[in-house]
Amino acid sequence: MPGRETKRVLMVVENCAYLDDPRVRKEAEALVSEGYCVFVICPGREGERWHEQVGSVGLYRFPLWSPVNNAWGYLIEYTCAILSIVLLSVLVWFREGFDIIHVANPPDFILPIVSVYKLLGKRVIYDQHDLCPELYAAKFGTNPYLYKVLLLLERYSYRLANHVIVTNESYREIARQRGLLPESKVTIVRNGPSVPGLRTANVDTELRAKAPIIIVFAGVIGCQDGLDYLCRALHHLCYKLRQEGFYCVILGDGDALNKIKALARELNLDDKIWFAGWISDPHVYECYISTADICVAPDPSNSYNDRSTFVKIMEYMAARKPIVAFDLPETRRSARTAASYARPNDVVSFAEKVADLMTNPSLRCSMGESGYMRVQDALAWQYSVPKLLDVYEKVAKSSVEDQAVFPTEEISVEQNSVDSGI
Repeated sequence: MPGRETKRVLMVVENCAYLDDPRVRKEAEALVSEGYCVFVICPGREGERWHEQVGSVGLYRFPLWSPVNNAWGYLIEYTCAILSIVLLSVLVWFREGFDIIHVANPPDFILPIVSVYKLLGKRVIYDQHDLCPELYAAKFGTNPYLYKVLLLLERYSYRLANHVIVTNESYREIARQRGLLPESKVTIVRNGPSVPGLRTANVDTELRAKAPIIIVFAGVIGCQDGLDYLCRALHHLCYKLRQEGFYCVILGDGDALNKIKALARELNLDDKIWFAGWISDPHVYECYISTADICVAPDPSNSYNDRSTFVKIMEYMAARKPIVAFDLPETRRSARTAASYARPNDVVSFAEKVADLMTNPSLRCSMGESGYMRVQDALAWQYSVPKLLDVYEKVAKSSVEDQAVFPTEEISVEQNSVDSGI
């Protein structure tokens, strides 16, 4: 157990409300259960109070404002958010106090901005949710100058932190190769679902009556999430393979939603796809997942998705659902035999994999059980909690030498660009 002087934690997240971010929420709850006093700075949803207590976690919220969905829009959003984070962190420091500051990305300039707290003796944990250079490239293409800036910010975040938390093996390798971090300074804390996970007893009877096969996608709808690939695969499934006995439910929201809806209309899929939106009620969400016969993860292959672990994959597995996904390294590493893997970015192959599962209920059942057992045996959140707590104990005991505020090594952005694979 850490000493008393390291029991207060400030967690900072810019891109997701606390109640919508399962990773941050589960981390905070795990720390509270271990005796830490936890405060979280995060965006607020419409109608939420700027400050309140949720369970034993104190929330300080700021408005999230992004006028347009492009690089300039993100710049405006991040500028407003960082000003809010700085002001709220000062407020929490004076009002509550904290000993460890736990910063989640994106973006990667949060940690350098708040690194002044290291001068005041605070420990810093960098929780890398995303590879920001690769994420930017997936969204907007590769601008070489901005990409170098993002690499620089990532490298500084690595070097400023007392310890780095990542979500999978691919991210750990990036931290070690691109961040030049020793193995002892990087820990994998996976995004596992909670046990017992999604309940599968309740079925939405109205949805169940729509078609013999219900297909479900649950997740963020961004340009890198592959809903355009899904729409084209469903078009091929319906009009080329003549498999018309399906109905697809899209659970989620995001900046690409309107484009995906327009594409679905263009492909004559209006009567085959229902965009249900973001489901905030967990019971309704569970009911829709429980009704699914097949769950899909159409994330295309690119330098970001190939290295990322998708929360939806393990949620599908926890609900005993078979998965169709493109054959990406981290997706295969997580799902193993719970998924049927299409050739990367090949919508015809994706449609064929769906068609195969539509006509094979016994295979769907065996794949679902395989995924469920993998979650139970290795991937559930309970297996990540000890690793998270071990990081906190290490950080609490870190020496004064570990508190250097700025990196002392020269950063070679050109070499990092080569290592990134973009």
